[in-house]
Amino acid sequence: MPIARATRAAGPAVVHTGGVTHPELAQRPRWRFTGDGRFPVAARFDDRWWVLRINGFPDHPLWTLFVAGVARFDLDDVPTGWGRPLDRSAPTLPDDTAAAVLAPVRRFTAYGSEHGRPCDGPFCCDG
Repeated sequence: MPIARATRAAGPAVVHTGGVTHPELAQRPRWRFTGDGRFPVAARFDDRWWVLRINGFPDHPLWTLFVAGVARFDLDDVPTGWGRPLDRSAPTLPDDTAAAVLAPVRRFTAYGSEHGRPCDGPFCCDG
C-alpha cells in the first residue's frame, strides 16, 4: 500500500499516492480516546469507525488510518480538518465501546502487519 503523504495546503489536504485520492482527508472526524496506546483514538464517521494507529516514527509514517477494520493509508501529518487527534480535551469512549471498535484492528499492532509484513525492528515495532 502506498504511503499517503498529506501535505498542508491552503485548501483540503493534498495526497500523493500515485494519483489515488482519499476522501477521508476532506472529512472532519471527531476523535475520541480509546484507552489503547497503539490505537489511541477513534471516530465514528458515516456509520463506520475510523481508528488511528500510531507507528514507530520516523522509521515509519506517524499514523495508519483504519476504516471499518481495513487499513486505508499511512500519513505523517493529519489534515487540518482532522484537528488534533491527541487533544487531551477529547472525550474517552466507554470501555465496552472501545473494545468493540478496536477488535477488528487488534491484530495489527505492528506496522505492516495489516499487509502480512509486520515490522520486526526492535526500536520502532514492538507490536
